[in-house]
Amino acid sequence: MFIETEATPNPATLKFLPGRDVLGDRGTADFTAAEDTAGRSPLAERVFQVGEVARVFLGGDFVTVTKTTDADWTLLRPRVLGAIMEHYLSGLPVLEAGEAEGEHGEDYDPVDEEVVSQIKELLDTRVRPAVAGDGGDIVFRGFREGIVRLHMQGACSGCPSSRATLKHGVENMLRHYVPEVVAVEQVEA
Repeated sequence: MFIETEATPNPATLKFLPGRDVLGDRGTADFTAAEDTAGRSPLAERVFQVGEVARVFLGGDFVTVTKTTDADWTLLRPRVLGAIMEHYLSGLPVLEAGEAEGEHGEDYDPVDEEVVSQIKELLDTRVRPAVAGDGGDIVFRGFREGIVRLHMQGACSGCPSSRATLKHGVENMLRHYVPEVVAVEQVEA
């Protein structure tokens, strides 16, 4: 098994590509602590066990790993590669049944259903593929009074350029195509 590694815009995060589906089309899963993985994701649990890991994000065909502040990628990268390889050789599932994230925690007025549908369509077709290319995801969380609330995951969470991406990229695009949008805000979970 050959696992590729790619840098991301976030220097604390690397993207690992095992050459096979991680979650495929089942969504994403974001783990911000080792204790969050117990009974939920054997893969994420194994990656946290190598130590010095702050976050594990599972995407369609990649795993992004964020290191702790003091960790050194030179020493950590081979341990993470080994953990991912061991997981796939074990035959265990990536996630336990029903654990991928769906559309939850959305807050919007039902009157705005058509506008929300347009926003989601633009996010799914124009934004999410680019963000996934950098090892992350962007999740719609709400729309009220012209403000779109989005949650950044994976490499995008904590990335120094994520706020600029939201304001100058995503916000400008949404305002161009959906006149009801006046601003974009980043929210946590």
